[in-house]
Amino acid sequence: MSYALENAVSQWEEGERRVGHERSLDRAVGAVVEELRRRLGSVFEIAELAELYSAGTDWASELARTKSAGADAVFAVDAAFGRYAREAADYGGGRVRRRIGR
Repeated sequence: MSYALENAVSQWEEGERRVGHERSLDRAVGAVVEELRRRLGSVFEIAELAELYSAGTDWASELARTKSAGADAVFAVDAAFGRYAREAADYGGGRVRRRIGR
C-alpha cells in the first residue's frame, strides 16, 4: 500500500473513531457518503477514493456543515470516506486486498 493511501486510510479510521456513535453527525456522514457514491459510482477502487480525497475535501466539509456537523465537519468527512472505502472493489475484511499482477 502506498504511503498516500496508507495515510488517507489512517485519517479515515481516525475520523470514524472521533465520530463514534455520535448520532448528531449521522446526517452529515450520510450526506457525504451519498455524494461520494454519486461522484465515484458503485464500482471503484480504494486508490480512486484516496485520489479524490487528496484532491481536496472542501466540498465535503461544506456539505457536512450544511447537515449541522459544525466544527466536527472534518471528522464527519473522514468518517464518510472511511465508510465508503468499505465498498471499494479491492477492499475486504478491514484491509485493502492486494491485486495479483498489478
